[in-house]
Amino acid sequence: MKLVVVESPAKAKTINKYLGSDYTVVASYGHIRDLPSKDGSVRPDEGFAMSWQSDPRSEKQIKEIKAALGRADQLILATDPDREGEAISWHVQNVLEEQKALKGKPVQRVVFHEITKSAVLDAMAHPRELDQTLVDAYFARRALDYLVGFNLSPVLWRKLPGSRSAGRVQVALRLICEREAEIELFKAEEFWTIDVALRTAERKPFVARLTHVDGKRLDKFGLPSEADAKRAVGLIEASSYAVTSIERKRVRRNPQPPFTTSTLQQEASRKLGMSASRTMQVAQRLYEGVDIGGETVGLITYMRTDGVQMSAESVASIRDVIRGSFGPLFLPETSRVYKSRAKNAQEAHEAIRPTDAAREPKDVAQYLDRDQARLYELVWKRAVACQMASAELDQTAITMDAADRRTALRATGSIVTFEGFLKLYQEDRDDPAADGENGDDRLLPTMKEGEALSRDGVKPEQHFTQPPPRFTEASLVKRMEELGIGRPSTYASIMQVLQDRSYVRLDKKRFVPEDRGRLVVAFLANFFERYVQYNFTADLEAELDEIAEGKLDWKVVLERFWKAFVGAVDNTKELRVSEVLDRLDEELGPHFFPDGPNGESTRGCPRCSNGRLNLKLGRYGAFIGCSNYPECRFTRQFAAPSGEEGEDGAKALDEPRVLGVDPETGLEVSLRKGPYGFYVQRGEQGEKKSDKPKRVSLPRGMTPDAITLDIALGLLSLPREVGPFPDNGEMILAGIGRFGPYLKLGPTFTSIPKDDDVLTIGLNRAVTLIAESQKKRPPARQLGESGGNPVTVHSGRYGPYVQMGKVRATLPKGVEQDSVTLEKALELIAAKSAKAPAGGKAKAAPKAKAAPKAKAKAAKKPAGRKSTGRTKSGPAAGDQPATND
Repeated sequence: MKLVVVESPAKAKTINKYLGSDYTVVASYGHIRDLPSKDGSVRPDEGFAMSWQSDPRSEKQIKEIKAALGRADQLILATDPDREGEAISWHVQNVLEEQKALKGKPVQRVVFHEITKSAVLDAMAHPRELDQTLVDAYFARRALDYLVGFNLSPVLWRKLPGSRSAGRVQVALRLICEREAEIELFKAEEFWTIDVALRTAERKPFVARLTHVDGKRLDKFGLPSEADAKRAVGLIEASSYAVTSIERKRVRRNPQPPFTTSTLQQEASRKLGMSASRTMQVAQRLYEGVDIGGETVGLITYMRTDGVQMSAESVASIRDVIRGSFGPLFLPETSRVYKSRAKNAQEAHEAIRPTDAAREPKDVAQYLDRDQARLYELVWKRAVACQMASAELDQTAITMDAADRRTALRATGSIVTFEGFLKLYQEDRDDPAADGENGDDRLLPTMKEGEALSRDGVKPEQHFTQPPPRFTEASLVKRMEELGIGRPSTYASIMQVLQDRSYVRLDKKRFVPEDRGRLVVAFLANFFERYVQYNFTADLEAELDEIAEGKLDWKVVLERFWKAFVGAVDNTKELRVSEVLDRLDEELGPHFFPDGPNGESTRGCPRCSNGRLNLKLGRYGAFIGCSNYPECRFTRQFAAPSGEEGEDGAKALDEPRVLGVDPETGLEVSLRKGPYGFYVQRGEQGEKKSDKPKRVSLPRGMTPDAITLDIALGLLSLPREVGPFPDNGEMILAGIGRFGPYLKLGPTFTSIPKDDDVLTIGLNRAVTLIAESQKKRPPARQLGESGGNPVTVHSGRYGPYVQMGKVRATLPKGVEQDSVTLEKALELIAAKSAKAPAGGKAKAAPKAKAAPKAKAKAAKKPAGRKSTGRTKSGPAAGDQPATND
C-alpha cells in the first residue's frame, strides 16, 4: 500500500479513483504548519532559524496522515506544483520525521499539472526528490513577510494608531493611492474637434475629420477654444472638397497567447465580471476535477502560472479541433509558439488550457454551475484561438483637400476580409473608449482620386481631457505584472487583503483608496521609502527566483535585507508623533483640505472661526481637529459628510449617526458600530434585556458612508419575500444571517454572492442561485416520519446530518449517509435534543430506543443554565451584533 498526500479533498477523491486500491490518497488541506504570530518565530541572530506551529485543524490532518502512513509502506508527496506546494510537502515530511512516524519508509515527490488519468499515471511513473531550492525560496518569502510585518506593525501602531501594516500589499496600495492623487491634481483642458458629413459622386455618405488648417497639422489641442473652432468651421463652409489621395493596406492581426494567471484574472474581470479571488476559486475547482457523467475529470491545467507555452500534444489536439470545427482555412501551416513578455516570468508551468480541447464548452455545461461553465468557455476559446490563423483587414485612409488649400480632411476605415481567430475570440480592453476614437473600424464607400465631394454638414464638438482612470482589478493586475510585483499566486490575495483591511474599496468595479490606506502609504513613503519602491519589490522577487533556481543562498538574501531594514526601524524610535503629523499633513493636505471653488482655503475651523484644521491622532486613529484645542473641541472623522462632527476623534468614529425616522413605527433609525462591525438599529434598548431593538449588520461590501434611511429600512425589513419557487410555489426569502446574505427555500439556505444585493435580488436570479446550489449538493433523502414530522438526511457544509423539524444531528464519523435508517436517525436526533441547554430552541425528542439513555444524560445536566444563543464561532444564525452598551 502506498500513501499519497495532496492538498485538497476534492483532488484526493479524484486521484484515488485513477490510482486504484493499491493507493490511499489523503488531503493536507493546504499548509499543516505556519509561523506563529509571536516574537521569536524568526530569529535573525540564530541564522534566521524558524519555529513552526500547527493549529487544531492541522493537528487533525496530521493524525489522519500518520494513521494512513502506518498502513502504508511508502509515502508519495503530491501537493501542488509550485513553491507553496513544495513547501507543504516539506512540512508533511518534516513533521512525520519529527514524530518518528516515517520509520525509514521511502519518500517520493510527484507533481500533477493537470488532473486527468493519463497525467496522474505519468506523474506517478516519474517521481523525484523534494526540490530544496524551491523550499528555500519559500523560507525566504515567509521570513521576509514575518520580519516586515512583525517589526513594521508596532511602528505603525505607535506612530499611527488605528493602522496596520499592509505587509506585502503595500506596493499595490501605493499604486492605487498615487493614481488617486493624479486624479485629484488633474486639471481638465478644453479642446475641439470638427467632423464633416460628406457624400461621394454616387451620393454615398461618410464622415471625415478636420486635420489641417492653413497648412498646419492639428494636434489634440490644435483647436483649444470655441472661437478657434468657429473660425475653422467658417473656412470649411467657404470651400469645396475633392479626394487627393487614397491609401490602402492589408494588415494582419495575430491572436493573443493562451492564459497565464494574470491574463486569466484580467479577462475574467472584463468579460465575466469576476473578481480575481472568485476567478481563482472557480479555476481551482475546474483544475481539481468535476463529475462529468459519473467520472471525475480535471478540465483545465494548473491555474497558477506565468508561462505561455503549451505541450506539443495539446497543440496537436487543438489543431485537430480547429480543422474539424472551422476548416483548413482557419488553421495556420505551422503551430504558433509563444514566449512570455512579463517581467521576471518563471515559465515553470504550461499556460492555462483545457486538458482535452475536444471537450467543448457545450459538452460540459450541463455538469457545471454558471461561473464554472463561463470560465471554462473562456479558457477553451482563448486556448483554441491562440492556434488559429491571423485575422486580415483592409485599412483605408482618404485625404481630402479644400479647393483653396486652407483646410484638409481625413477619413479612415477598415474592413475585416478574413475573420481568422476573431471568429472565435477577441480580447477585451479596460477602457475601449480610448481606442479607435476616430472611427477606424468604419466602412468607407468606394472613391477615386480627384473625385469631387458634396458637403452635408459641419459638426464642431467640445471635449475636455479626462483624468487617468482608477484601477480595475484587471488593470491593477496588469500593472503589477509589468512592474514585476508579486507572483501569479499572490495577485488575488493582495487585492483581497487591501479590501479586508479597509485600505481600499471597490466602487463601480474600480479601486478607491480609503483615507486609512492613504495615511499608511504616506507614512511608509516618508519613513520607509525604500520598502515601498517598485523596483525594490521587483528586485526582491527576482532574488527569490534566483534562490529557487539555486543561484543564491536564501540566508544571504535575508541577512542583506535585515541589516538595512532593522536600521530603518531603529531610526523611527526617536521619531515624535508631531513630526509624523507634520509630514503627513503636508503630503495629504491637498486631499483632506482641497481649495474651494474660488481658490479659497478650507482649513478654517467652522466652529471657532480663527482655528486651523489639521491632522490629529487619537487612541482609535487619525482624525481632523482644530488647532485651538482644548478651547475649541471641533473634530471631524475622515470621509464624513460636511458639517458632521463629534467631541473628539474617538467618539466621531463610534457614536451613533441618526439616519431618520421609520414612518411606520415613529422610531429613530441609526447607524452604529459594534464589536462585530457596522449595523443599523431601529429604536433604543428598553429597560428590560428582552426589549431589544431591531438590529441588522451591514452586508460585506456595503460601506457605512453609503447607508441612507431607505437602505437602512430595507435592511431592517429583512427577511423579505423574493417570490415563489417555480417547482413547488414555496416562497423564497432573502435575509442576512451569521454567514452573510442568504436565500431561504424551505429548510435550505443558499449564500448570496457578494456581487448581488440582498435588498434588490430578483426572482429569476434567486431561482438560478438556488438551482446551482442544489446541483452542487445531493438532494435530501426522506427516511420516514415521526410524530407527523418528516425525518431527512442531508449533505451539509460540514458533513452529512439528519433533521427533523428544527433539530439537526451530525452523522458520527464512519457512518455513511446512504446507510442511515429511520431508527438510527431518530436515535441521533433524540441524543441531540437531550444535549440542548435549558431554554434552547431544540424540539422535544421523539420516542426511540435511545431516548431513555438520552433522558438520563439530560437529567445529569445542571438546571437553570441559560442559553446564550451563541457558539464558539460567533452569534447564532439570525442574531445581530451586540452594541457598545
